[in-house]
Order: sequence, then C-alpha cells, then structure tokens
Amino acid sequence: MSQTAKTRVLTGITTTGTPHLGNYVGAIKPAIEASQDSNVQSFYFLADYHALIKCQDPKRVQASRLEIAATWLALGLDTDNAIFYRQSDIHEIPELMWMLSCVCAKGLMNRAHAYKAAVAENEEAGDQDPDKGITMGLFGYPVLMAADILMFNANKVPVGRDQIQHIEMARDIAGRFNHLFKGQYFTPPEAVVSEKGEVLKGLDGRKMSKSYNNTIPLFVSDKKLQKLVRKIKTNSLEPGEPKDPDTCTLFQIFSAFAIDSEAAAMRQQYAEGIGWGEAKDRVFEYLNAHLSAPRERYNALMEDPGHIEAVLQKGAERAREEAATTMDRLRSAVGLGRFV
Repeated sequence: MSQTAKTRVLTGITTTGTPHLGNYVGAIKPAIEASQDSNVQSFYFLADYHALIKCQDPKRVQASRLEIAATWLALGLDTDNAIFYRQSDIHEIPELMWMLSCVCAKGLMNRAHAYKAAVAENEEAGDQDPDKGITMGLFGYPVLMAADILMFNANKVPVGRDQIQHIEMARDIAGRFNHLFKGQYFTPPEAVVSEKGEVLKGLDGRKMSKSYNNTIPLFVSDKKLQKLVRKIKTNSLEPGEPKDPDTCTLFQIFSAFAIDSEAAAMRQQYAEGIGWGEAKDRVFEYLNAHLSAPRERYNALMEDPGHIEAVLQKGAERAREEAATTMDRLRSAVGLGRFV
C-alpha cells in the first residue's frame, strides 16, 4: 500500500490554553508544512486527555480545544491529506496506554522530567511526602504520549527540545513490547527538532509557557499584540550602544519567524545600537504583518464551531479505522483476541 510507504509524522498540543508563538514555532509550523507534503502521512491531534492531567476546569478545556482546532485550520492545515482528530475521540488510545503501562518499567517513569520536577518542588517545600499532589496522570503521562505515537506507528514526531525525552521513552516502551511479544508491532519513533526550534522565550525571558503566564497568543488583536511585544523584557542599554542579539528574547522571537537574511539585517542593527523602543516596533510590525491573514481566518472559524466539529469527526473516522485494525492485532498478540 502506498500509504504505508509514506513517512508518518505525528504531533499534538495539550488543550489547556490558547496557542501562543512558542507553540507555533516549536510544533505547529513544522507540522503544517508536513501536512501539505503528499509524500508524508500526517497525524495531528488535540491532546485533550493530556489536558486533564493539569486542568480540572471543563470550560477551559472545552474552549482550548476549539481555539487550537481553529488555529491549525487558520494556519493552513491540509485536512484532506492529513488526519486531524481529537485524542478523546479515539477510544483505542487509552486501551493501548494500558497495554503499554503493563510493559513499561516504573523506573523509566521515575526519570521523567515533569515527575522529577514535581518531586523536587515538594522536597524544597519541606513536604514529608515527596509525591504530595502528584497524580497517576502526571506520573504516567509519557505512557499516554507513547500510546499516541505508537498507535499510528509514527516515524517522526516534531517536538520542542523539552519533549525529546518522551520520544526516547516511547522508543524504549516500543522495543520492550516488541521483545516481550516477539514481533515488530511498533516502529521506534524519532524526535524531529527544528533548527530554529529552540524553546522560545516569553515576556519575562523564561521559557514561553502557559504556566508562567508569559505567553504571546498567536491571534490577539493588533493592539494587544503591540502591547505584549512592548512588555518583552530587555536590558538597560541606551540607543547607540551595541546590543547582544544572542541573549535577547526580542531577537529570538523575531528570528524564529524571519528568514535568514532578515535576521542577519536585524543582527546588524543590534550591532549598530538600535534602541529598544525601535526594535520592539520592528518586531511588532513584522509579526503583525505575518499573522494578520491567518488571524482573520481564525476569527471566522471561531464563529463557526459546527464546521470545526465536522472536520474533526471526519478525521476521527479516518484515525479510528486504522486504530481499530491495530488494536485487533495487538489484542491477539497479548492474548486478548477473540476465541473464534
């Protein structure tokens, strides 16, 4: 089959917040480019099961799912070529997660960055229980991510650098399952990190993240975008003094969107001592010009949730067709197949 010969690319975004520039640079942009490549079979999903790990606000999860779906469609996701779906519409994914949990070593999960960070926070706070407040959802998060990837035997998974560990864990789990059940059931996935895909910094110079409340949403109004760009933290160097672009959040955001020649020209202006006010105006104007057309499409989509729902239902049908076949094979492999 020609479909199986195609490179398979899969990615998703957790539905707890409004998509921001960091999401776009790290995951959405390379994913959308792949969706338009007829030599690639792309899988894109709204990671709404993942959302429940951190967010127990149903309205926030529901709103975020709509915003993220509208974002990807507005930015040009090719849903004829790509398979676009909600994670929660594919009931086989939690079933696969359980199978993978039964072969995944607890020690592997103990090394997960998010879990270790939560334990360290408890220890720093002097809590007697290092696992205080840590749910099994947080602890088992990498197994759910492995199920997302392995369900469709993705070859490549575009991720930010902070997610590489999870892809390596998915490879480990796939290898363990293949070994135990004596077959090539899963393809080991590879992480794909864009050369520009370093973790984008936010308004305060830390990683751009919903949890730090330092993001620049993709489709805010032009006035709000200008206000946020002006809030980006810079140093106290005066106009005329040379500035270092390599330590500057403003330059990093600009160069993540700009082509190489534009970034080189801005770098030269930093050397010549461009003032921070002028630099922020340049970055705002550049971002606003690039985001204005998709912003219009996004606003129109947000007014038509029925269209978005129809697109996702179509994607879920395509995804479940494959997931059901895969799970039949896996059930037989582990001894849960039908008797006749």
